[in-house]
Formats: sequence, C-alpha cells, structure tokens
Amino acid sequence: MLARPAVIARGILNAMHRHAAVAVLLIVAFAVAACGDEDSESGSGTANAATKASGAVKLVSVGTFASPIYVTAPRGDRRRLFVVEQEGTIRVLRSGRKRPKPFLDISSRVTAGGEQGLLSMAFAPDYAKSRRFYVNYTDSAGKQRVVEYRRSTSDPERADAGSARTVLRYDGLEANHNGGLIVFGPDKLLYVGTGDGGGANDQHGSRGNAQDLTTLEGKLLRIDPRASGARPYRVPASNPFTGRSDARSEIYSYGLRNPWRFSFDRSTGDLTIGDVGQNAIEEIDFARKGKARGANYGWRPLEGNRRNFDEPAPGAVAPVLELRHSDDNCSVTGGYVVRDPKLPALKGRYVYGDFCKGQLRSAKLSAGSARDDRSLGLKKIDNLASFGEDASGRVYVISLSGRVYRFARG
Repeated sequence: MLARPAVIARGILNAMHRHAAVAVLLIVAFAVAACGDEDSESGSGTANAATKASGAVKLVSVGTFASPIYVTAPRGDRRRLFVVEQEGTIRVLRSGRKRPKPFLDISSRVTAGGEQGLLSMAFAPDYAKSRRFYVNYTDSAGKQRVVEYRRSTSDPERADAGSARTVLRYDGLEANHNGGLIVFGPDKLLYVGTGDGGGANDQHGSRGNAQDLTTLEGKLLRIDPRASGARPYRVPASNPFTGRSDARSEIYSYGLRNPWRFSFDRSTGDLTIGDVGQNAIEEIDFARKGKARGANYGWRPLEGNRRNFDEPAPGAVAPVLELRHSDDNCSVTGGYVVRDPKLPALKGRYVYGDFCKGQLRSAKLSAGSARDDRSLGLKKIDNLASFGEDASGRVYVISLSGRVYRFARG
C-alpha cells in the first residue's frame, strides 16, 4: 500500500471535480489499494470494528476493498452485498463474508482513475428470473458505457462474462464529470446520470451541454434497457421530450453538472440528486415522485442559487440544500433517505456528505426545502466516494481509500 492514500486520492478527485480537464489519468486504485479483510462482520451482525456515534447511530465496518466506489444488492436477496471496485471488478459479500472470486472482472475493458472507471451497477427488477444486470464504466476510448450482463446459470455468485451487450454509449469529452450512476426507479425503468462533458463552465458547445436538449450530457436519462428488435433499448412514451425533433427522447431531467450520486426513496419514490458543483456551491436537489419529469436544475446559468452565466434557465428548480466551498466542501456525495427499520433515529432522514470534508450529515427533505440539517456526530470518512443500499434497506458508506461501512443502531 502506498503512503498517504487519502491525501493522494483527495487531490486527484478534488481537482477533477472543481476545475478544468485533467491531462493525465491517474490510477487511484494504486494509491488506495487495500489489503485483507480482517474486519468483515459475521452474518449475525456482530462487528469486529465499530465507530460509535454520539447518539443512536454508529458505523460498522463490513470489509476492506480495492478502491470501492458503490454497493448494492438485488431485490429480495438479503444475504448478498455487491461491492463495485473502480478498476473494474465486482465483489460479493455473502452473509458478511467476502467470496474468494469476483462476481465480474472487466478490468481489461475499463479506463480507471480519477472520476473514470467502473462506477456503478444495477440489477434488473426481475433479476431473479432474467439474470440481467447492468454496469456503467469508462471504456478504453474514454466513453461511458451502460452494458448488460447476465448472471451465470450455474453459479449465483458469478456473472457470465461472455453475455455483454452494450445498451448505451455517451461522450466522455474530458476525464471528469462522467456521472456514472445507474439505478432502477420505482417505475422499473433505468435512470442514468450523465455529466456535462467535463472541464470548466460546461465548456462544450456554444451554450454548453446541460441546457441543450439535443445532447445526452448533463442529464438524468430514463430508458427501458431491454433490446427492442435492432434497437439496444426502448424509450418510454411517458418521457417528457418524446416526439420532439429538437430534443433527445431519453432525457428525463436536465441542467445538471455532474449528478454523481442520486437515489429514490424506497418508501415514497421521491428522487434526490447530489449534483457536484464547480468553484463555489455543491447542491442537493429533491423532487416528489414523478415531479422531476422534465425538470431543469439550472446548470450552467446557475451554480446552486448563484448566477454563473447570464443565460436563461427556463423554469429552473432551486436546490433544497447548498454546501459552500468556504465551509471546506468540494464535491457533494449524495446518499439515501433511510428506511431501515432498525435505525429509528434516522427514519425518513436523508444522509449525505462531501468527498473532501468527509462529514456525515442528515436532513429532512421536502418539496422546495430542507430542515434540521445537521452532522451525525460520526467519525470523518476519508475520500467519501459513495453511499449504497441493500435489499433490506440498510445504508452503507463507501470510502475510496478501501473501507465500506454500514449504518447500525448505536
């Protein structure tokens, strides 16, 4: 393990999020590669390593990985947790123990480092029957791909590496602002977060990408990823711009800079987006179920509520939370509304943080506003890359430095 991995990783991602394109790709995993799994928890929930909070919540370590960047689980599978590693592998924890072989290894196809790499995965709602799951990664040409795979028919903890089918490919014009999260929503459709193309000030095109409805960049897309004849995916007729010649029909919401992490409330279907800011403001956007359809979140004319360009942003929706860089924030990490029945202290509260600051926070969100935004009083998480949720609704915290934690009752 190299010296001072947290400092190295923070410098790389902070620069990429906040400033113009980075000329050289750095492989973060070499700086933060972790070794061993001494602190994995048993299936009974007993932890060898726990960080106590000042209140009724603590963090329990569930394992150490090589540059973990996302965790998730198939619907109904309460035994397994899937950990996405940035360099191109997916690991399985079964009943709290890491399996010896990866579920999927596509590292030979992935460009990894900074904001690029294997960035997320999503299981089809009918995964138990269809075996379909999807990954989002940066390919060798620097483009972002959404690719369908199938689980092996003989081993539930191995993917069929030969089943790859590209669903969607969109531009990665720079080495940053790749978006990269894919999530199946409550409508059983696949949502894809795309960055604005990278660099500073949404620099590509005469008016940038995020406000341009003819491009896929700077958007939240919504598709049915199943093939339809010769078409690699279907576009729902209910999408807001379907049938318009001046807009891409895949677009669900727009005006986003880099929606690195977003989530749906598993109880209500409400949508929350953590949109990474530029030099001044990070933002959290919130919409009641279905209300993000056609929404404009304001970038590049607006950074949060701050005027960035003297350009129109028709009907721009203001964020419900802003994190200012003057408070040591640099790159918002969006989280989840907690619905874990074993965590009454966080019931209905949105947990989130910032990559640089590392402070775990929670707030109560509603349409147009947020209240009672406060620190959870837990330890600082170095290189706070992501949050995740399993099939039971338990919420996880992921450090790019290697650790994956779970919120537990204090």
